[in-house]
Amino acid sequence: MLRLLKLLVLVIMVSSANAVEVTDLYQAKVAVISQIKKDRDQAIKHAMQAVLLKVGGQSSILSNKTIKQGLKNYQQYLIQFSYLKKNGQAQLLASFHEEKINRLFQQANLPLWGNLRPQVLLWLVEEKGLKRVVISESSATQYPQLIDDFSQLRGLPVSLPLMDLTDLESISTADVWGRFAAPIKMASTRYQAETYVVIRLSNSSLLPPADDNSECDLLCRQDNYVVDWRLFTQDQAMEQSSSAQPYQGNDEKALLQQALTDVTQEIYQYYALSTNDSRQIEIEVANVNSMQQYIEVCKFLENLSSVDTVKLTWAQGEKRRFRLHLLGSEKSLLASLRLNKQLQQYIDPLADVIENAIAVFYWKE
Repeated sequence: MLRLLKLLVLVIMVSSANAVEVTDLYQAKVAVISQIKKDRDQAIKHAMQAVLLKVGGQSSILSNKTIKQGLKNYQQYLIQFSYLKKNGQAQLLASFHEEKINRLFQQANLPLWGNLRPQVLLWLVEEKGLKRVVISESSATQYPQLIDDFSQLRGLPVSLPLMDLTDLESISTADVWGRFAAPIKMASTRYQAETYVVIRLSNSSLLPPADDNSECDLLCRQDNYVVDWRLFTQDQAMEQSSSAQPYQGNDEKALLQQALTDVTQEIYQYYALSTNDSRQIEIEVANVNSMQQYIEVCKFLENLSSVDTVKLTWAQGEKRRFRLHLLGSEKSLLASLRLNKQLQQYIDPLADVIENAIAVFYWKE
């Protein structure tokens, strides 16, 4: 009975995780002044920068010499572009060649991020004076749109809670503000997010105390804000982490964007794939009952952005063992596979941990 209960808990943990396949990694929308060639070329270059940022995960890649050279020759990577309007603002939508962009990262020896990305649930609580509010997707503030724009820009699926009756019954504003893990995890379960984050934005209690020699008090500091964040995950291999220090400033939107950028980089460092750290790994896939399923498994593995080549090394009954030549680390591959519902890893909660043991997965039709 104990074994059955542990297995049930494991199944619930695995099935609760949700990942999103980002389909527009290699296209971007940017504002454009006009349709004349000079403005169009500048907009296409900015669009390629946005794509590189989505694929690369961190802004520092744009200072790489190889990436800079690629940006100078942006026309070689462009597939097509078109114009559209959003809220009266003219925009250019540009699509770029996936293989060429990935090859550019390989030439630059830079990590890249695949299109299967964790769903992030954001618990954003704003404090103004003595009032604290958890921001929902329908809140009448600037934050939901800012978060959605950031999500589109960086290719990271971020959502806000509904804060409906179900949420209000399972978690309080004090729980979110206190960053209490148990109620936050419980309230996050319904959203099936792989990762959830608490961001606190304050113009009062998080501010450092005023200088004793200054006459300034809270009233004259009301334009100052402090933001901090803490990240949680349902993946036990990735421990929760928080920012080293809070950020302070007078622009709450810029502070929120900085926190979101840090969160993105934290997640990116776990799931990114290193292009210059090639290695091999063997995995075993069970529940392969036909030639058609074998072909589907091979195609699935070959299409993983972290995998270079796939070779069958052993077969017995419904089990197949594959040697994968990786573009990135074993950790990155297993982290990406944990986000996938079609190939699920089996972990015996009662088995002893064996170093270098072959990971076993089950193929779901």
